[in-house]
Amino acid sequence: MSIQRCTWANPANPLYLAYHDHEWGVPCHDERRLFEMLNLEGAQAGLSWETILNKRENYRSAFDQWDAGKIALYDADKVAALLANPGIVRNRLKVAAVIGNALAYLRLCEEVGGLDAYLWAYVDGRPLVNNGERIITSELSDRISKDLSKRGFKFVGSTIIYAYMQAIGMVQDHAADCAWRNK
Repeated sequence: MSIQRCTWANPANPLYLAYHDHEWGVPCHDERRLFEMLNLEGAQAGLSWETILNKRENYRSAFDQWDAGKIALYDADKVAALLANPGIVRNRLKVAAVIGNALAYLRLCEEVGGLDAYLWAYVDGRPLVNNGERIITSELSDRISKDLSKRGFKFVGSTIIYAYMQAIGMVQDHAADCAWRNK
């Protein structure tokens, strides 16, 4: 008997299944992972999540295990090395966004304590549970997107932020027939 999963979870890719089964929709409060996922969701813009997921370990290596303090200090030589790295998406705007996001993230940490405190305050610390319909934006993702943009974050449009909210478990959006819906 096969296990029913969300239809987007590619059964041919073990990374995708592990992501679906152990990460997507699971509430995350780890600052480094929150920062990583924000940037990976931005890197996905115009691409498939599977492409980014397959490059995830390369991203971790290329971006100093998502250490925002180190990333904020990247210089032109480091940017050139990133743009020559075939293990990541070599898009100048997306690479620049990660560096800018590191700077904005460090300011956010000083202002409110970090992404965990900032994001989870929007939902009173509890994930929102949707009815399993496919949603790509919401009023909340619109609000968060606008505020993050004002704070200097890039590649944080409402669709990206909604996917981010799903990825970090702020929103429980497993399909109605997915075995992980009620876990």
